[in-house]
Amino acid sequence: MMLLSVKRAGCALAALVFLGACGDEPPKFDPNAVVVEGGKEAKGAQRVNSGTSILDIFRGKDAGVKVNRFLWTASLQVLDFLPIQSADPFTGVISTGYGVPPGGGRAYRATILISDPALDARSLNVSLSTQAGPVDAGTRRAVEDAILSRARQLRIQAGKY
Repeated sequence: MMLLSVKRAGCALAALVFLGACGDEPPKFDPNAVVVEGGKEAKGAQRVNSGTSILDIFRGKDAGVKVNRFLWTASLQVLDFLPIQSADPFTGVISTGYGVPPGGGRAYRATILISDPALDARSLNVSLSTQAGPVDAGTRRAVEDAILSRARQLRIQAGKY
């Protein structure tokens, strides 16, 4: 019985020492810890202030995803045979209607999502379909490759190697 009370007292003392080591000062926010540096397109990255909240995303006039202008322009140029139904540069979504490519016989429809300001294959998502259903992965990949190639050409023409 005496041994049990000594163990309890020892555990209570260890818990007090452990909790005593915790300070009552909250951790300080370092705004430089969340800034990505490097790359030509990351130069315009916004710094996060310690006084912001998650709701500021919806309040500000810069709300939305910033898209790569070369991918945006290349998508419109490569798929220029498709009629545009909606294009929103703030969310990075381009939706088209059905259209027949030059020299082709099948009508296609596309939805393009540009989800990042980097000129990267991961930033581009293309969804193609025909009136019979979705197209095979090889056709979709060929369209993505054509858009990425055209975006690189536009970037080189702009003088941003």
